[in-house]
Amino acid sequence: MKILEKILNVSQTREADNHTILKEEISSFALMGQASLAFVKAIEPLLQRSQKIAIVGGSGNNGGDGFAIARILRNKKYNIQPFLVQFKDTLTPDCIINYEKLHDTIVINSTSEIPSFSEYDVIIDGIFGFGLSRPITGFTKQVIENINKAKKTVYAVDVPSGLYCDTLPDSETIVQADIVVSFQRPKLSFFFPENGNYVKNWKTVDIGLDEEFVQRQDSKYFILNEKIVEVLATRPRQSHKGDYGHTLLIAGSYGKMGAATLSSKACLRSGTGLLTTYVPKCGYQIIQSSIPEAMCLTDENEEFVTQLPEISKYDVVGIGPGLDTNEKTAQVVKKLLSESKNPLVIDADAINIIAQNEELTSLLPKNSILTPHIKEFDRLVGKSDTSTERFQKQLEFSAKHQCVVVLKNAYTVISSPEGNLYFNTSGNQGMATGGSGDVLTGIITGLLAQNYSSLHAALLGVYFHGKAGDEAASKKGYNSLIASDIIDALRIEKH
Repeated sequence: MKILEKILNVSQTREADNHTILKEEISSFALMGQASLAFVKAIEPLLQRSQKIAIVGGSGNNGGDGFAIARILRNKKYNIQPFLVQFKDTLTPDCIINYEKLHDTIVINSTSEIPSFSEYDVIIDGIFGFGLSRPITGFTKQVIENINKAKKTVYAVDVPSGLYCDTLPDSETIVQADIVVSFQRPKLSFFFPENGNYVKNWKTVDIGLDEEFVQRQDSKYFILNEKIVEVLATRPRQSHKGDYGHTLLIAGSYGKMGAATLSSKACLRSGTGLLTTYVPKCGYQIIQSSIPEAMCLTDENEEFVTQLPEISKYDVVGIGPGLDTNEKTAQVVKKLLSESKNPLVIDADAINIIAQNEELTSLLPKNSILTPHIKEFDRLVGKSDTSTERFQKQLEFSAKHQCVVVLKNAYTVISSPEGNLYFNTSGNQGMATGGSGDVLTGIITGLLAQNYSSLHAALLGVYFHGKAGDEAASKKGYNSLIASDIIDALRIEKH
């Protein structure tokens, strides 16, 4: 998708650096200076001049960034102490230039020379850069362990030292960074759940790389951020509810009507013109009294859904929130898959039913959207030992069944039938609460009813769901956030 930014691998990042140097006719040293200035600009609002700041650089270009940062901060009257972790006899040419501009750098060549980092308030990590491809050993390993043991605020330059950019780590000797300031793009590994302890938060800064060149690179990984709002359609003044789709949501069972309620409210907030919610009899009064904007149909059964209503008059059908996995409900799911001629939105227990009946995957309508969390997805395709293995299974499932999969997690990732992965950047830890996924299902279903493509409906839904969660958290805090707060904060618009 052209409007979304691509994530580059290590070799592509090097190519982008070299291309920019040639095209812009600047030196690699000048590019390093731009990156260092951008880093300082990003962290300076978080610094205080009373703080003692240790800047720990290595022998390579990441160390050169660190020493340039040290010089910039010193010129701004910050209290800094630079360190050189000399893991190689010679420094890279650009690193030498920045190193020699400082005259009080403490050189660390052995374990006995490693300082106590606990006396510093802030540690800036610039030991290793994005090109690391093997575990850290020797005294440098001890340096990183000492940084982590100090339990101080750590800002990493481009990537935490010890972390690989494209693959999972094979060592725990990695700087535990509170914030990583990554140059031009986040690294793919920032989105791996296994790396959460090393990349607690991250931000990117523009260092002047040629964006056209970056976007021309062959990458199947994309960043889902505010740029997705460009695909939002503008509502004409002369329009009516019939222009925005009639959605059918099949949800709820005895004791789980909250899921149906949350999903229905979110569906209406997403902008669908009309909503009919189909529930067991026990849910009739709940839906009618709590969501007056929705129409309600009931099953003949009191506690769970046993029949499929007539679906031909609806533009989109969503199924799953609070549904239960009763055998008769499973037959409803099978019938829906068999009869639907349009893409479906499938969540929660509907996914669990498909996982229990593998033959149902062959009935999935083309361009359907599945919204599993990790455990539901593992039930569907088999357990994965690592996130990278799970991502690969996600891509294979999307391609095989020509569907969009929204894998919900801290960084929700969306896979497309074309073989791309989109990593969401909105949202926060407060959204790890019951009902949040039901809200997302309602949003995506309502968007799909408005004639967005399946991929666009999923991307828009995930991004604005997370954005609403961020807005809600700013008012309620992380611990107090509940799913209905997300609905209340939802605003799907360009500005």
